[in-house]
Amino acid sequence: MEPITHFLTGACIGRAGLNRKTAYATLAAVLAAEAADLDILWEFAGPVEGLKHHRGITHTFWAVPVVAGAAVGAVWLLDRTRSSWNSQHRGRKSSKREDPSIAGVLKGHGFSRAEEAQKDHGALAPEGRKENAPLAPSTRQPIRWGWLYLTCCIAALSHLLLDWTNNYGLRPFFPFNPRWYAGSFLFIAEPLLWVLFFLAFFMPWILSLADREIGARRKPFHGRGWAVFALAGMAALGCWRWAEHARAKTLLDNVQLTSEPVTRMAFEPYAINPFHWHAILETADLYQTAEIDTRTGSIESDPASDVMYKPSDTPAVEAAKRTPLGQAYLDWGSWAVVRDVGQEPIAGIDPPNLPPGRTWTTVEFTDLRFDYAFMPARSRSRAPLAGWVYLVGARDIGAPADRSSSVGWDTAAPADRSSSAGWEEAGEAMNGREQR
Repeated sequence: MEPITHFLTGACIGRAGLNRKTAYATLAAVLAAEAADLDILWEFAGPVEGLKHHRGITHTFWAVPVVAGAAVGAVWLLDRTRSSWNSQHRGRKSSKREDPSIAGVLKGHGFSRAEEAQKDHGALAPEGRKENAPLAPSTRQPIRWGWLYLTCCIAALSHLLLDWTNNYGLRPFFPFNPRWYAGSFLFIAEPLLWVLFFLAFFMPWILSLADREIGARRKPFHGRGWAVFALAGMAALGCWRWAEHARAKTLLDNVQLTSEPVTRMAFEPYAINPFHWHAILETADLYQTAEIDTRTGSIESDPASDVMYKPSDTPAVEAAKRTPLGQAYLDWGSWAVVRDVGQEPIAGIDPPNLPPGRTWTTVEFTDLRFDYAFMPARSRSRAPLAGWVYLVGARDIGAPADRSSSVGWDTAAPADRSSSAGWEEAGEAMNGREQR
């Protein structure tokens, strides 16, 4: 899911009752719920490296205790910093020399030196109070590190669960099992979840304003009920979408859309509308898509526009599959389609500059799971999460290719020297970013 959902889920986990067990519970839950997405730092090494490592080791069950420990460590460091700063501040305040003139004025107004000391601690009392009267006890909530670590483990697991629900998927058993798992029943950015989070944080604030107006005593841990409501609403929405996902499959199983036997199917979600699903069907020779409405039971598919025949495996395609981009994309893309599109320049990236007699081609990588109009305003002229590779052909088989060129895969990666039938990689890019 996108970062906002992870952030607010962590906050709700902390406010759902764990913040009554230990201090910093909400802060720690937010940090642990977001920490797995630090793998985005791989993007600085280029889009190919970003794709290769995204939802990798940080999104595994083995990483949960490590992520939780890192979040607890960050909270410990923050608490130590705050304690050190507070101690220094109190030390500077108590080390100030007493001004006799001020002391005289205070005594003349009915205060003793002991009471002046109490004033520094916020416990100023009239002169009649005993000098050895104890100061008010601290109301600071204690830190229970075991509860804090448990909170972080729960929040870190919530990240894996949420990422599994969408169609991008994750590899929870990597590196021992590289298989991707995807529930594909929640959209990656779900506005209905944002509504639940808005209620969870806005309603307690509104109710606290009402309590303040009538002079009611402020509760120390307000908002627990609304946080539980938001988490329960998330679970209910997920179960509802899971059921609609299964219904979409049942509807499609009962009709014959293709002229050939279907080897596999996939169902991709839309935002907001839990009844609308995008179906992908694969046969031996083609892919066909359909739009399903589980509320009405309708299935729409036009053989003229919703059918794509599988592209042929040219030597350039085989060479592109062995490039760093090709290997990373095919490892992740469960519905990847690789096409040799000819001498088609990659948007924003210059094609190879070759001497006369040399030729080049572009190979495109797309994933059918994301090649649909999942947002009303999105143009389908360019598929999201697509990648491209420039390939240069030699004059003769085995001749060295010209490597003075750009990559076209949102980032360019080092070229793969292994060639196929005289083709060699000369640049990679993904999502418009060149791999350098």
